[in-house]
Amino acid sequence: MKILFSLIMSISLLFGVDATIDVIKKVDTLPSIAIEDSSTSYTNRFKLKFFKVLVADLNVISLFNVDQNYRTTEYDNGDVVFENKDMKYVLRYQLIESDSGAFNLEYKLIKNNEIILAKHYKIKNSSYNVFISHAVAYDINKFMGASSVEWMKKKVIFSRVVAPKKSEIVISDYTLSYQKVIVKGGFNLFPKWATKKQNSFYYTSLDRDKPSLFYVDIKKGTNSLLLESDGMMICSDVSKDSKKLLLTMAPKGQPDIYLYNVDTKRYKKVTSYRGIDVAGKFMNNNEIIFVSNRLGYPNIFSKRLDTNEVEQMVYYGKSNSACSVNGDYIVYKARETSNLFSKNTFNLHLISRKTDFIRRLTATGVNEFPKFSRDGDAILFIKNYKSQSSIGIIRLNHNKNYLFPLKYGKVQSMDW
Repeated sequence: MKILFSLIMSISLLFGVDATIDVIKKVDTLPSIAIEDSSTSYTNRFKLKFFKVLVADLNVISLFNVDQNYRTTEYDNGDVVFENKDMKYVLRYQLIESDSGAFNLEYKLIKNNEIILAKHYKIKNSSYNVFISHAVAYDINKFMGASSVEWMKKKVIFSRVVAPKKSEIVISDYTLSYQKVIVKGGFNLFPKWATKKQNSFYYTSLDRDKPSLFYVDIKKGTNSLLLESDGMMICSDVSKDSKKLLLTMAPKGQPDIYLYNVDTKRYKKVTSYRGIDVAGKFMNNNEIIFVSNRLGYPNIFSKRLDTNEVEQMVYYGKSNSACSVNGDYIVYKARETSNLFSKNTFNLHLISRKTDFIRRLTATGVNEFPKFSRDGDAILFIKNYKSQSSIGIIRLNHNKNYLFPLKYGKVQSMDW
């Protein structure tokens, strides 16, 4: 598969349905939306924080020009506030804390002073309020007939390095507004969700004599040792049915990819190369992609599990790694510079197995650990730039990137 890089827009427009082609949407063509807060409970600080998350969510769904001004009004007011009279849409909501301490949100979407959408949410624990904001954005996106953003409601799990050889594994939402440390103490890395329900996960511990893979059941509150190996022990992917894992191990010094059966607790070697084979990802039930230095530098390859044949997948870039796959699309990290005395730039690129085009998704800093949403609509990634670590989200069909900075520590790896 020969990859050609084209910058000619007239040619690009012929392939507009392909996600590897940039689709530019001018901001001034989007309808405007304003937000009005009618909350009667909670502190001003809490209400303003929720408002900011809701603004971020409406921006990320990429359907509106979102007004950034915080305005209040009575929930039953028949008219929108004066400043919002020229807005195409107005989202009015109220937060109410019930006597039991439950968090309630009621909202209505208004167009031309008519309510076109309304809903009520209630959760017992107010600390999960940001997920209600994501649900509101999801509702509005669905009502507008846009492609699903189910991924907004999913949790993110990441490892945060807080000191030399010290890290925390944190569960959060995609904006990092909600964070809960689930594993702390020691050097714990590479968390990976074990199921679609996100009620359990795997992670690597480097605190034992050998690198060790642990399994955490969040609901039961258990943390159990699964495997250990000399050299390396990383779970790089979990199959859709949660029955198989792709592991990177190096029991004899050479990192290779192994396929682990969750039910039988047995594994078999998938790759066998005198160099480096790491970071395997499932393409389908019988094919994987992985990173290897078979060409003398890191690059992306594919392999069927029932044969020994290996195919090169990427022909652009000389240091390609940290890949993710969704259907015919592959996103990978590539080094863009070769500076000996300063930091290098690593960008994310998107390719399709059906076309010869490459789409660069980022522009500055170190961008890594890309992860497709299950529907392929978005890509989550880690960005490190000017001593700031962030979680980024790329809306492929809208050609937009959003960053959510981490307040302290550095994101080592993450899963979605």
